[in-house]
Amino acid sequence: MSMTPTLNFFEQQLKFERVQSANLSKGKAVSELLSSKNINSKSFDLFLRSFKREQKLEVWAKNKADDSFIFLKSYEYCATTGVLGPKRRSGDRQIPEGFYEVDLFNPNSQYLLSFRINYPNKSDLVFADKLNPGDNIFFHGHSVTIGCIPIGDDNIQELYLLAAKAKSASGTINVHIFPTIMNEHNYKTINYEFGTDANLLAFWSWLKAGFDAFEDTKKLPIIVIENSGKYLVI
Repeated sequence: MSMTPTLNFFEQQLKFERVQSANLSKGKAVSELLSSKNINSKSFDLFLRSFKREQKLEVWAKNKADDSFIFLKSYEYCATTGVLGPKRRSGDRQIPEGFYEVDLFNPNSQYLLSFRINYPNKSDLVFADKLNPGDNIFFHGHSVTIGCIPIGDDNIQELYLLAAKAKSASGTINVHIFPTIMNEHNYKTINYEFGTDANLLAFWSWLKAGFDAFEDTKKLPIIVIENSGKYLVI
């Protein structure tokens, strides 16, 4: 009696027409991108780092056996909305800020292809509107947004394949979203611009610790969310 082999996540995704199409047009480029960085496409972790002011999404990867991440490439936002600062309620048109994970893939998205982050997380739920914090924040195709991050149809096909392959490797896809590239110059700038908002500056100081930890080591820091909602970087 023969047993039908279990399909991995990526193979399951290939059952969907749009993912099939993406693989036909972008699969070779994805494989070559990973190969060019000596990343094993069957056993790697993916990390996404997004900067709202610069409207840029960075993609990093590492082999499971390696300690540190390697930069793969970056994508530009096709559109943006809201202002600097975290998302705090449904309808505020804000792109979230904080430390997240990918928790859902949508191969039949209204915006071609998309995958979602786990907003609101434990920190958001402390500070956001208790009845209506908002949800369903995606990276997706097309060029419109009311709080998500669109990178266009061509780019989302490539990124979706990368993310689905990483998911197949049984890895958590971490996503860090910052108000800006939080080097010392930019951090001083936003502290000056928003200097009257003590709560926002405190929140950004937590994010800065996470940014610095990765910048220094190219390793994902351990981040704990305290009951107060504060991010603590270990």
